[in-house]
This record gives sequence, structure tokens and C-alpha cells, in this order.
Amino acid sequence: MSAPSASAGCPFVRVLYLHFVLLLAFFTSVEATAMTKGGCPVSRLQAAFQAPFNSLSLALHGQQATMSSLTARDRSSSPPIAAGNTGAPRWVSEGVRSRVVRSRTVDVKPLGMSAVETKPGNKRAAEGEPEEAKETKAQKKARRIAASSTPLSVHVIGLSHHNAGVDVRERLAVPEAEWNLASAKLCGYENIREAAVLSTCNRFEVYVAATDAHAAIRDVMTHLQEYSGLSQSELRQNLFMLSREDAVWHLLRVSAGLDSLVVGEGQILSQVRQCYLHGTEKDGSAGKVVARMLNTAVSAGKRARAETSISKGAVSISSAAAEFSKMRAEKDLGKKLVGSSVAIIGAGKMTRLLLVHLGSLGIKKVILVNRSMPKCTELMEEFPDIEMDVRLGAEDPTELERAIGEADIIFTSTSATGCIVGKEQLERLEAGKERPVMFVDISVPRNVEADCSDVPGVFAYDVDDLKMVVARNTALRRREMLEAEDILSEEHNKFSGWQQSLSATPAISKMQEKFEGMRAQEMRKAGNKLPNLSDKELQVVEKLSQGIVNKMLHGPMSALRQPGGPDEKKQTLKILKDMFKLEKL
Repeated sequence: MSAPSASAGCPFVRVLYLHFVLLLAFFTSVEATAMTKGGCPVSRLQAAFQAPFNSLSLALHGQQATMSSLTARDRSSSPPIAAGNTGAPRWVSEGVRSRVVRSRTVDVKPLGMSAVETKPGNKRAAEGEPEEAKETKAQKKARRIAASSTPLSVHVIGLSHHNAGVDVRERLAVPEAEWNLASAKLCGYENIREAAVLSTCNRFEVYVAATDAHAAIRDVMTHLQEYSGLSQSELRQNLFMLSREDAVWHLLRVSAGLDSLVVGEGQILSQVRQCYLHGTEKDGSAGKVVARMLNTAVSAGKRARAETSISKGAVSISSAAAEFSKMRAEKDLGKKLVGSSVAIIGAGKMTRLLLVHLGSLGIKKVILVNRSMPKCTELMEEFPDIEMDVRLGAEDPTELERAIGEADIIFTSTSATGCIVGKEQLERLEAGKERPVMFVDISVPRNVEADCSDVPGVFAYDVDDLKMVVARNTALRRREMLEAEDILSEEHNKFSGWQQSLSATPAISKMQEKFEGMRAQEMRKAGNKLPNLSDKELQVVEKLSQGIVNKMLHGPMSALRQPGGPDEKKQTLKILKDMFKLEKL
């Protein structure tokens, strides 16, 4: 590497040139030292340091030309130095009021030196000796990065249809409108930095990022115990816990529909997307790590469905419920589904999907019970081929009981947090006495009490009873599941690579802090020696010094961010620590 020659011009440029030559000599010696160590990280760092000098040579010549032009045009207009203050830099004695470190609206960036106004009795300012430098923007940024650079590991604690019955799942269920509130409460614990809650009819999962895994899991368990009223032993019997890469892999499978009761169903992808959107809102608690993980899961879910046949012909919970009612109708009711009267309680997303599949099975008329009319109107417009007898429960609570008395099959799918149909109610209505009645409850929490089946002539089913319907669907999708998992592996590797790059954050912040301190110190020294620089000259010099620092750091920081194994990363960090005399990486 060769340094640019120093041409005549602004004295300050000559000073910078001298510092540049010294830096050049330093990094040349670094290269010589690095060459003796061998290994991939060393050669990578050597290449990283090589590039800045070529561009800096050209940049320095350009800055010299600019400085010469500014000197000729602006130096003559500079005000004279006050008598008795010849040793002080001009911007210290008289320009400080417009040049101190301020908000981002200021065009001129801080020079890294103390701004000291000349005041009576301020001997240091009068003599030109700068006070201790204020913290520059770059130093503040480095400090913020260092404060948040402790590596975070991700964990998931939850339950699903695989390991917990609906009676337990409903105790932990959180309405979507309260996901952020639940996440905020979790982040109120000392050991949890980030959190996101995913609660659906078939699963309840808490994703957290923490520095202390055991303490964070303990905090989550405490929160779940308080929220659900379940004991620690009851929770342990039903909950699963996964950490780090296993937690990420689990979320990817969930988003792709591979962990669903109905393999390949599309609703879970929408729910994971909503979890990401809620978590990244102003009141969300999904920080950098959890948000990135959720976003990766959404991308993985999209790819799995677009690049495989995992979702083609897949059934949803609603379609499984419709198919289940068809299977059970003749056995329980003594008649086929098409010949039965059908009622649906609720008018949400699940009801919409239910109408799609009931219509495909030949149902032409339903009783629709809901609290208000707007959603019912939307469904009536969307399904003109299905006649809907709308009953508004908010206006007349007895409409629900009337529907129960008229229908053979009642589907319940509401957002109610408790049961809306109970055993005592059915006994009072004498349901099932004259003819059998079937309830298919696809809500979580359940809308129909479990003991309703104890009433003679009443058959009550919930989402856990749908497994017999979807078992065949899962068997038919084994090949698609394997293809989808190949895609998930690619997305998992991308996230792991990104997470590895975070380990470089402490080293990067240390380097930024050290180089910025060196730059600020040299600017103060040079400023004391050159008091007559104009504002425009100072701007050019400031940008030049910052450009040198940025270019010097770009290569090493890029090398640190490169994915690699733990051993390679350790070697790279050790070299940089020795090279820049950085403490504690």
C-alpha cells in the first residue's frame, strides 16, 4: 500500500496527512503481524483493512483541493482573533454558541471537542485549553449498542392440541386484542427482554428472548400460574419448553402448518403474521430478536405453501367440523347432514369458513345467531346461495335458546371467554327429549360445557374430537411435509446466521467507541494548533476525519458480521482485541 503525497495547501490538511501516514504505518505493521498468525479470519481481516487506503488516497487529494479553494475564498473574511486570546481555537472562543453538540437538526456535526465559551474568570477558555470533551453522537451510539449487546437466546413455553386438552388450553387462552398486554406483563419481569404471545384455538405459546434462560422460564411459569389459576405442577404436566434453535424450528413448523391439527391449514400463517404485526406495534414487546424470528416464520410459511402442495386441498378446523358433522349425523341423529336443520352461533372468521364447507356439502339454509347485525349482513352478501335466518342475541337473549330448540346440529364459534350453553340450560329446555341434538363446538375457550353430553339425547363435541377426521389428511401429506421441512431448514439457517452476527455487536461497539475517541482527541489537538479555520473549512475537516474512521472500521466490522463457526468467530475476535487493544470482548 502506498500513501498519497503531501502537497502544499491548508496546514490542517497537512496535519491530517501526517496522521494518515501514521495510520498507514500502523495498519501495515498489523498486516505483517497478522500474516504470521495464519488462518481464515486473519486473511479476511487483512483484506478488510486493505480497501480503505486506496479510496482514502483519492479522497485526501480531493479534500486538499477543496480546502485550498475554501482557504482562498473564505480565510480573508475570517474575523481577527481577539487580543490576548491568540492561543485559543476560533471556534472555542467565539463560535461555540452555534457549534456545540445539539439535536439532529444542526447541520454541523460535533467535532468531538469541548465547546467552552469565553466567560469572565474562565481561565482555561481564555488560555485555549479545552475542557474535557463532551460525549459525541458516535460515542453515545456505541454506548447504547454496548448496553443492549448482551446476547439474547430465544425460548418458547406453551401447549397445543398435541399435549393438552381443550379444558387446559382454554384456561390459558388470550384474546388477540390482549396479546400485547400479555406480552407487556411478561416483559415486566426482570429477566425477560422481549416477548410475544400466540394464542389460537389449538395452541397457546409464549416466545421470549432473555439472557438468563432458567430465570426467564421461571418468570413465564409464574405469570402463567397467576393468569390461569393452574398450579405449577398442573402447568408442568401440560406445557412444553424449547430453547434456542429448537424454539426457532418449532415456530417455523407452526407457521408452515406442519404442527397444526389440520396439516397445511392456512389460518395459522395469518395468526403468526398477526402476532408479528402486534408485536412490532408501538405497544408491542417483540424486540429485535423476537420480531426477526416471527418475520422469518411468516416468510417460511409463505414459501412452504407456495413451493409445495402442503396447502392444496388441505382442510381447516371449520372444514373438519363440517366433515365431522357429516360423519356423525346418521349415527347420532339418525339422518344425513343434508336433511338436518343447522344453526351457527357466531359470525366471525371461523363461521365464514364453516359456511364455505357446509355449502359444498349441500347445506342451503342455516339459522345464524349473533350479537349484532353488521357481520351477519356481510355473510349474507358473501353467500347468496345459502338462506340465512338471522337471530340477534344482543337484542333478545332468548334467540339462542330458540335456535337450540329448532336445530338438529348447532355449531358454536364465538369469541366469548366462557360457556354460553350449559347442562342446566339444556335440561330446562328439555333439549334432546323429543329428538337428538348435536353440538359441534370449535371455540377455545369452549362455548359448550363438557358435561352437556350427560343430558340424554344431546351429543356434544369439541375441537379435540376432530382428530379422527384429520388423521387421514395427515397421512396423505407426508411427502409434502418433508418437502416443506427442506424449505424451513433454509429459513432456519438464515435466521441462525443473522443471530450469529449479533455476537459481533459488543466488539463493533468497542471499536467504534475507541476510534471515535481517537478521532475526537486528534481533532482537539489539531484545533488548538490551527485557530483560524473558517466554518466551511471545519465542516470539510470534520467530514474528512469521520470518513477516515468509517472507512477504517468498515472492513473489520464486515469481517465480524460474516457467518462462521464459534471457533472462527473466537479467533477473529481475539485478533481484533490484540490489534486494537480492546478490553473485554
